[in-house]
Amino acid sequence: MNDAQEEYYGRELILADRDMVEQEADGILKGADVSDVAFLVVGDPFGATTHSDLVLRAVKAGVQHRVIHNASIMNAVGCCGLQLYSFGETVSIVFWTDTWKPESFYDKIRKNRASGMHTLCLLDIKVKEQSLENLMRGRKIYEPPRYMSVKQAAQQLLEIVHNRREQHEELAITEDTICVGLARVGAENQKICTGTLTEMALADLGPPLHSLIITGDMHPLEIDMLRLFALDQATFHNLKLTDSSTYTS
Repeated sequence: MNDAQEEYYGRELILADRDMVEQEADGILKGADVSDVAFLVVGDPFGATTHSDLVLRAVKAGVQHRVIHNASIMNAVGCCGLQLYSFGETVSIVFWTDTWKPESFYDKIRKNRASGMHTLCLLDIKVKEQSLENLMRGRKIYEPPRYMSVKQAAQQLLEIVHNRREQHEELAITEDTICVGLARVGAENQKICTGTLTEMALADLGPPLHSLIITGDMHPLEIDMLRLFALDQATFHNLKLTDSSTYTS
């Protein structure tokens, strides 16, 4: 843990990884009935990652608790100009392997698009993951961390589009669907880019963390905002106005 952080807070800081939070929650609450214990998270504690289990354990143990809310990608995503109340269900896109290529997130995008809603896609993070061999041997050896990029997520979606087209399905999205790529939202080097799904599959947004939005029906003001971040302005010239307040691609 960073010494500067401990000096700033004037307290010893313990790095709470997923294993600790999920398997040693009672240890986090130990002593919290007689002294203050702070549990710090990135983003909002009830946003993209929920910590309801800790609250329930605290209540059961008779420990008073207080929640201090913070921004998370669930609301900070509005920085791209899409209106938050026009988002449908948030989905997670996971890393594929050679033998495991789930497509369930695509069907949720389909449901959102059918209702004209945008879809926020949270991209996979692999931290403290073990190889199958190390897991089977019980060795606490972890793989290097991996963070899915907008490019990788878009490439997987394009493969799904290709598969569904070969199956003669009506497509929920196509190569030309307008998307938004976001990286390091809230940081000084925040990056936003907009364009087609094909363009996203070629875009380099730099270091993590990344998120991807699949747009639904768009208000003219949303279109004007997305133009500010366009990879290619010509992409937005081809959008068709369907009524007084909605654009489609």
